[in-house]
Amino acid sequence: MRICVFLSAADLDERYTRPAREFANLLGKGGHTLVWGGSDVGLMKVVADGVEQAGGRLLGVSVDFLAAKARPGVDEMLVARDLAERKKLLLENADAVVIMVGGTGTLDEATEILELKKHGHTDKPVVLLNTGGFYDGLKEQFRRMEDEGFLPRPLTDLVFFAEEPVGALAYLEESQGVE
Repeated sequence: MRICVFLSAADLDERYTRPAREFANLLGKGGHTLVWGGSDVGLMKVVADGVEQAGGRLLGVSVDFLAAKARPGVDEMLVARDLAERKKLLLENADAVVIMVGGTGTLDEATEILELKKHGHTDKPVVLLNTGGFYDGLKEQFRRMEDEGFLPRPLTDLVFFAEEPVGALAYLEESQGVE
């Protein structure tokens, strides 16, 4: 599977890097391809390192103004003109999406894929990996949106919430019929 991961490029502490390494190791050992923002810094580097070390493939999608931070030596690197094109290329090159911890860029990417799913423009499975309860507030907000009629589809049709990396990958593999 080609798994797009939306995540931070910030340097983060062990409570976020440990689960990211665990997920990356599972992804690589499963023979999957990481599709990510292409950066060789912060949490993006942690995940790319883990996938590569575990035998997975790397498909990066950088953007012109971040090209200096792009990871060298990957299996494939695409460079987008701007952030909108980057999101489009990330999704076009993925079979599934995992949303890991991140800031406003990650949140932007997450809401875009959920909006596409809501309107039936994609049926790719989406997992929100709620490391250390990072997305508890967002999860509560999504539930409120559903309860108060803001979502035309059940929340469970849009996103699967996983608390641990193993649950995230298991859901994706099951949804795609991977043994």
